[in-house]
Amino acid sequence: MREAKPVLKWAGGKTQLLSALLPKIPAFCGRYIEPFFGGGALFFALRPENAVIADSNPELINVYRQIARDVGAVIGYLEQYENTEEMFYTVRSQDWTALPAPQAAARTLYLNRTCFNGLYRINRRGQFNVPYGRYKNPTLCDRDALYAAGAALQSADILCSDYAPILELYAQEGDFIFLDPPYLALPESSGFGRYTKKPFGQKEHIALAETVSRLHKRGCHILFTSAVHPLICELYAPFQMETVKARRSISRNGGGRTGSDLIISIPPAAETKKEAGS
Repeated sequence: MREAKPVLKWAGGKTQLLSALLPKIPAFCGRYIEPFFGGGALFFALRPENAVIADSNPELINVYRQIARDVGAVIGYLEQYENTEEMFYTVRSQDWTALPAPQAAARTLYLNRTCFNGLYRINRRGQFNVPYGRYKNPTLCDRDALYAAGAALQSADILCSDYAPILELYAQEGDFIFLDPPYLALPESSGFGRYTKKPFGQKEHIALAETVSRLHKRGCHILFTSAVHPLICELYAPFQMETVKARRSISRNGGGRTGSDLIISIPPAAETKKEAGS
């Protein structure tokens, strides 16, 4: 079977950072937990046998649930779509919650492949509002990729939730947790929109850092990605940080920009104490 890869183009997706992330994955005996799932690049690269994946975006989670449950039905709907501006706006105007679940998943995949820059953005009412991308020949339905993703996703519990309940309920000693929360924008950055109806700003990042501290003490292995931001550097100062170059694929001109990301390695507290004493 084909190697599993992300089936959605996702702003901030971690495919480009896999070469830096994979060597930092510790040997762990528990579950793989990823509560800000997005495009799922690290999950698909690792294909863990026992995983909990989650996101607060219900439309996104529906895509992964349907691919795991009945990828053939999703493909059947997806193959009915065409890359035309008229169809794009007709499909975009649909209420995905009123559609059969596999059709709603196909709708999300179709819009992702045909909208401007593959951007996912919703307004305050939770409506997808990205314009048509005018691509000449996008791949609307990669059957092999969808089947490979479906096989990988069948090993995971796929949940729709904010991160805090997921980590409180599921994270145990020995688990590996990958955290890729929405990045904090630097003052000179205007941002580009919303992934969910709820913002994730400085207050939310401070609360997340408190959760990370509890997980660290609980004995979890944690890998955390972020933009290089003064608050993040302050919150995670005790832990190992590496700065890596990254493309910013969502930009005004669509051509992309470069920036820097942080990869923060947070071992279990017991390991930290052991290293300090050696």
